Amino acid sequence: MNNFFLAAYLSWQEVWRNRGRFLLVSLVIGLITLLVLFIAALGEGLGNANRQYLDNLDADLLVYREKADFIIPASRVERSTARAIRRVEGVADAGGIATSSAAILLADGKTLKVSLLGVEPGRPGDPAVTQGHALAGDEAKEAVVDLNILQRSDVKVGDLITLRVTQGTKDQLYKLRVVGATDGQLYTFQPSIFVPYGTWDRVRTKSDAELNQPSSTVNVVAVRMAAGISQTELKQRLTNQVTGIEIADIPTAVANVPGFSAQQSTVQTQAVFTLLIGVLVIGGFFQIQILQKVPQIGVLKAIGADNFLVGAAAVLQIIITTVIGVALGGSLAFLFSLSFPPTVPIIFNGANSAIAIVALLLIGPVGGLVSIFYAVKIEPLKALRLS
Repeated sequence: MNNFFLAAYLSWQEVWRNRGRFLLVSLVIGLITLLVLFIAALGEGLGNANRQYLDNLDADLLVYREKADFIIPASRVERSTARAIRRVEGVADAGGIATSSAAILLADGKTLKVSLLGVEPGRPGDPAVTQGHALAGDEAKEAVVDLNILQRSDVKVGDLITLRVTQGTKDQLYKLRVVGATDGQLYTFQPSIFVPYGTWDRVRTKSDAELNQPSSTVNVVAVRMAAGISQTELKQRLTNQVTGIEIADIPTAVANVPGFSAQQSTVQTQAVFTLLIGVLVIGGFFQIQILQKVPQIGVLKAIGADNFLVGAAAVLQIIITTVIGVALGGSLAFLFSLSFPPTVPIIFNGANSAIAIVALLLIGPVGGLVSIFYAVKIEPLKALRLS
């Protein structure tokens, strides 16, 4: 125990006497920490913008058209199929979800691109409102908008908004009343606007062939399970009783959102390489430190210091420098996060940030392993050039 306290004393004294040098290294570690945290937050933000609506869906399963490979835009399911699904034992409720895109014309002349989602009011897929009230009938000229739209524009609950969509080769304008707002409903990187299915069919983007042709399909059907039944059992029942469908749970649906998996793996690869750079930077610095103080270590060993004392002093020195750097980087990340507008897809998730910080704290000792090993192996006589 005495050796440990002596090692702590020696390591802190060296850090304090050479504080300029160690502060510089801590700043480098702080910048690496800032970069790693921002990469983790960017990955979370991009993933969240792609999957948020599905994550918050009031459903347990999604039903696709057979051979759609769980890709929502590639799926077309008849609305009659949704009614058939509701009749299957074990299904508490089911609602169709139809997707498209549109743009809201804002008062300042700009446009805000949104995901236009057609839902069945009161059924799975229809989001819970935090302001105003939910959608009423299937043909109502009203909308529930994501809170992100309110934050990025002057739109308020109760306002009349103008949607611009392309139908055939022309742009068409439609007016809808905003009756409610919901939170956490980003879909394909855009805030969502929810309308009843009949209204969606009237205002959605259409090709020339679809003009004046009412739609009878949705992209997917969201299914809420009844109590006392497992997903496996319900999937089997649906497959046996309803033809031409394939079924996925929510995590599978999210993983198959176009580009989601590739995007997340790219961001994670960047974070791993940043950590490796941190290991090399810390390792290189402390290796130079050890080489510069070989005679001092030789003197310590010559007067009786054992390998534990020398190794512990080196480890504690690395830990002190790393902790200071990570604290600086974490503080900077927190301060910068307060200034981001809603349009920037960066979200500091507590669990992901904690994992990143633990990894950053570990790269110090890992990066310094070579220098610690070298310090322990120093021979006093050789270090003092007496051999």
